[in-house]
Order: sequence, then C-alpha cells, then structure tokens
Amino acid sequence: MTNRITSKFGAKSTAMEVVKGISLNGKRAVITGATSGIGVETARAIAATGAQTTLAVRDVKRGEEVAKDIRKTTGNTDVTVMHLDLGSLSSVRAFAKDYLGQGKGWFSSQPKPLHLLINNAGIMATPQTYTPDGFESQFGTNHLAHFLLAELLMPALTREGGRVVALSSIAHRRSDIHFDDINYKKRPYDKWEAYGQSKTANALFAVGLTKRYKAKGVTANAVMPGGIMTGLQENLSQEEMRAMGWLDENGKLRDGFKTIEQGAATTVWAATAPELKGVGGLYLEDCAEAEPWVAEKPFAGVVPHARSAESAERLWTVSKQMTGS
Repeated sequence: MTNRITSKFGAKSTAMEVVKGISLNGKRAVITGATSGIGVETARAIAATGAQTTLAVRDVKRGEEVAKDIRKTTGNTDVTVMHLDLGSLSSVRAFAKDYLGQGKGWFSSQPKPLHLLINNAGIMATPQTYTPDGFESQFGTNHLAHFLLAELLMPALTREGGRVVALSSIAHRRSDIHFDDINYKKRPYDKWEAYGQSKTANALFAVGLTKRYKAKGVTANAVMPGGIMTGLQENLSQEEMRAMGWLDENGKLRDGFKTIEQGAATTVWAATAPELKGVGGLYLEDCAEAEPWVAEKPFAGVVPHARSAESAERLWTVSKQMTGS
C-alpha cells in the first residue's frame, strides 16, 4: 500500500500511552458501551485528555460506578452518564434528544458541539433474536442503532468538526452485506455470519459517513481492536472457544490476544491522532491503517468488501429506510 498511515504505536500499546501528551480540554465526547471491556478503558483514556466525557450506557447504575472510578483515576470531574439501549431505536432517539438539549422542555437549534462519537458497544454470536423494531439483533444493535445515533447527533458533530469511530472486527471477513435478506427472514441463521455482516456494516458506515459529511468537518474510521477476552464472549462456551483456537486445552488464551488496555488503544488513536485529522473511511488496526487481508494472516487486514464505495452507498440508503431517519 502506498501512503499507508502508520504511527509510533502498535499492537502492544495501551490506550493511556496513546493519549499521553494530548489535551482535549474544552472538547466533548460520547462513548457507547462504556460499562465493561474496552469501553471502560476507552472512556478512561478520553477522560484523561480533559474532554467532557459522556458514558452512553444501558445499565446506568453500573455506568455511575465506572464514571466514579474514571473521575478518581484521571482527575477529570466532567464524566457523566446517560441511558442508551442500543437494542431500541426509540431509546436512541430519546438519548439524542436529551443530549442535544431538546428533551428538557425547550428546543435548541444550535446544540453544543460534539467532537468525538465512539460507537464502541456491541454484541457477538448471539442466538437468533430480533430487536423490538424487528431487526436481527446483531445488525440492529451493532450497526443500525449506531447509524441512527450518528445521524441524530450530526447537528452537534458538525458544529466544530467531529470524529466518529466505529468498532468493527476481523470477523468482517466472514460476511458481506446480504442486502436481499439482512434480517434472516428467508435464509438459515448463522450467528457468526450475522456477526460478520454487522461488522462489515460498521466498516462501510465509516466509508459512507465520511463521503457525506467530510465537507462539513466530520469524518469516521472503523477500528479492529484486536482479540480481547471481555464480556463480548458471553454467548460462547469454553468448548466453542477451544474449537476456534482461542483457548488451549487448559483454558489459557492463545498468543496474540491483547489486554483490555491494549484493546482500547486503536480506538483512542482513531479518536485523537493528529495524523488522522480530516481523514476518514479507513479501517484501522494496531494503531495504523490496516493492510489488505491475506490468507496467510487470517486474523489481520481488511477484506475489499468492507471498503466498497458502492456497498457503502447502498447500505447508507437501506439504513436510512430501516431506521426512518
């Protein structure tokens, strides 16, 4: 690849190392899914820069506990918690309305600027279930809810220019978007294919958003955080993880898995790196622009269908229709 963007950081870098020396005083950030896993360490690192940090979470009580800990460890007292259930589009709309200052009895046509939107939350390899809005749960939660959230918060993102970070995964290689049956109404359900489809959607979302909003100062990049053992694996048995080669016969993680602090690093780099200012539509991993996927390195790189401008355009149109945005 020519002109590939890299950095001084790598697979073993931590989120706090990435933000060392970076100041975001006066900036505002929203992070979804910040009550567990890499979401917590992403929020901690962003808060450490001085940014006003909002944890958008389903479990508010747990969110308050995390926020208290982040305030203590970073010295940033401006860490707040708001309710957001990504399984429900009505919850997304309610969150956006409140965040923009339109849910307190008055309407603000000029909301406060939002500088960072980090779409961190997600679910993986779930049984076949559907959201209250009728969408296959992984596609609905991982992509559609975040798509709608970004669209609704765009008045704030465009105020002073903002970055959006979409959490994708190497699992995007498992499936392109099945536009003829996204919600598995006609074809047999496969939990890994469905997860892969949603992660491809996250990557294509970054391409589509950047095309539409770069001229207004807003860009988006997709991130592969790496292999990290978190609550994301809650639907998997030990037997499944051993069969996939994630665990050995004694239940020990294979080489190549990251710590949670390392897993948050690429997200934080995407959100703060000076070299990514005004740059969007990329798929990032290990604090660098990913190289093309090759079979010899199955757990790294990006597959062409996740960067397709044509698919990104089609997905954007379909997503607007599905969310009514």
